[in-house]
Amino acid sequence: MWLRVGCTLEMDFQVESPMLLLMRPRSDAHQWVAQDRYTVSPGMPIIEYTDMYGNLWQRLTAPPGHFQVQVQSDVRVPPRLDRVPGAPFVLVQDLPDHTLMYLTPSRYCDSDRLGQQAAQIVRGKIPGYDQVEAIARWTHEHMTYLTDSDPTPISAQEAIDRGNGVCRDFAHIGVALCRSLSIPARYVVGYRHRLVPMDLHAWFEAYVGGQWFTFDPTQSESEAGRVRLGYGRDASDVPVFNQFGPLVIPSRMDVSVEEIDGLIP
Repeated sequence: MWLRVGCTLEMDFQVESPMLLLMRPRSDAHQWVAQDRYTVSPGMPIIEYTDMYGNLWQRLTAPPGHFQVQVQSDVRVPPRLDRVPGAPFVLVQDLPDHTLMYLTPSRYCDSDRLGQQAAQIVRGKIPGYDQVEAIARWTHEHMTYLTDSDPTPISAQEAIDRGNGVCRDFAHIGVALCRSLSIPARYVVGYRHRLVPMDLHAWFEAYVGGQWFTFDPTQSESEAGRVRLGYGRDASDVPVFNQFGPLVIPSRMDVSVEEIDGLIP
């Protein structure tokens, strides 16, 4: 399926402000970016670089005054998600090097505190995909999903204790519980088709059976129609923007996702 995704961000600066933006999806095994449009007003030099996770970042210095960035991308994504119940757990010693960074605790995924709880959640499940599926289902059933954005990230354990959270918290819980079982798991931020209310969304991926699989604990069953903006150990690695200097709150952030006709065969 083809999706046209877009995001408009506006801010007003009192002083010159360096920024890092994560607003441009990249082509990879999950998606093909056929064309995109990236405009910044006022015009200014932009430098793009790739971080250690493969994410595309834009680096710029916004002048004082009104600032706007608009991004629109046409992306081909699979019409359905891969589901392979029974896909096996991969022994740590057999994991590819690129997955190892997603095994250990991180700022908001305190997997070192959740081992006992994870063991209870997956009791009786075949190690691997079935365990991750049980974790996603448990999170969906035991946590109350809030659609209102919460600006203050908390750890997976804190979210579990609180009993509710936004998509970011649900993803952190899934990641942390998986890592506590030595299953590599990474945080994903991006676009999701038919999300209500429309906004950027977070979910997680787990590495079992020799590949990454998508899990979204905010849903009873994860659906396709996703465009990935970035991967990381947790939300601290993939903010949509980092603004340096006196704090400025965006005056506007609009997100859009629509299905379109295919651009190429």
